[in-house]
Amino acid sequence: MRREGHWVASCYEPDQPSQRDTNQLLRSIEADHRTNPTDPPAPPERCAEEMVVSERTREFRARFYPETSDSDWNDWRWQLRHRIRDVDGLQRLFALSESERKTVDRIGGRLPVGITPYYASLMDPQDPFEPIRRTMIPVGGELVRGRGEADDPLGEDDDSPVPGLVHRYPDRVLFLVTNFCATYCRYCTRARMVGHTGEHHFNTKQYERALAYIESHPEIRDVLLSGGDPLTMGDDRLDWLLGQLRAIRHVEFLRIGTKVPAVLPQRITAELLRMLRRHHPLWMSIHFMHPNELTPEVQEACERIADAGIPTGSQTVLVRGVNDDVETMKRLVHGLLRVRVRPYYLYQCDPIAGSEHLRTRVEDGLRIVGGLRGFTTGYACPTFVVDGPGGGGKIALVPDPVVGRDGDDLLLRNYAGRVVRYPDPGPR
Repeated sequence: MRREGHWVASCYEPDQPSQRDTNQLLRSIEADHRTNPTDPPAPPERCAEEMVVSERTREFRARFYPETSDSDWNDWRWQLRHRIRDVDGLQRLFALSESERKTVDRIGGRLPVGITPYYASLMDPQDPFEPIRRTMIPVGGELVRGRGEADDPLGEDDDSPVPGLVHRYPDRVLFLVTNFCATYCRYCTRARMVGHTGEHHFNTKQYERALAYIESHPEIRDVLLSGGDPLTMGDDRLDWLLGQLRAIRHVEFLRIGTKVPAVLPQRITAELLRMLRRHHPLWMSIHFMHPNELTPEVQEACERIADAGIPTGSQTVLVRGVNDDVETMKRLVHGLLRVRVRPYYLYQCDPIAGSEHLRTRVEDGLRIVGGLRGFTTGYACPTFVVDGPGGGGKIALVPDPVVGRDGDDLLLRNYAGRVVRYPDPGPR
């Protein structure tokens, strides 16, 4: 039997982001929870922890948030409440291109804009082609549906036995626990659901249905919490979910998929890590895109996670004009190892609707992988995968090293292009 528990309110995206800010939404959710006698009032917010603030971020803050103290800036809740959400907010920080401005105005019910002030401080205010900015501010190509693109290109909804749970592989499930992200990546596979409410309400009833399904399927040994971003949830709520999963005997392996350490490093607090340590063994997959994300703040956040005994791996999406060259990818993977994050997956960008201007060719990914393997340590080489459309699952791709055969020798091409022989006799 699962343990009974409770949680405090999390952060949710409203149906109409421009009409209801995060403060109002948090207050309404907390009020809803207080109507349930089993849920205690939300605890008061604690003071933000001390965290390093890089020189670039200090200059940005002095220019655009001069009245903001270190304590406020380092409070992850303050960062979420002050996300840049609309044209007015963007124009205050950036010289928008005509395409950026018009697209934000026309985005309508699509994936909303949401950028934490910290993450905005890493972007070039003048150059619309700057890599991080390109992943955050929409342009006109996002409104054009290309060939083969779909709202749910991976067919996740078809593999959902209950809302919010995807059971595609034999021994593991994807548990979607929130539709809220600290920032919204323009290439998001789940753009159809994040930032909006719909059939997935992420409330107690929906969680219980997913937990009951996992408990009734003993073949499930691995659960990945994703969304949205689980680390935007309150500590108590995430603690409750992890505890429910840990109480299911056949669940051996828990993972959290998140971009928070890259875009909201202030979230990695001592309280959060103390809570996560209670649920060991726990792993974390962190979404990194570009070496410019590896700031002193992010280094501190990642080292805190590693010091808490939580193994981490990075997941990177290959995006045109962002990280689609060998040198940029090499700087990223080397930087990740320095902050104790193992490069894990390099994803071909999924064909979501409006992504054609961001997607590269698969051969570009193979070229990048070929430019890493052998030229740097194997620890720095992620696996390049295509997530097969329509529920095909992850398919690993590598440059083909087999040249052919010469009698009983297999001819192989090494990283430098030299052909070597391996004695590999045929069947006797």
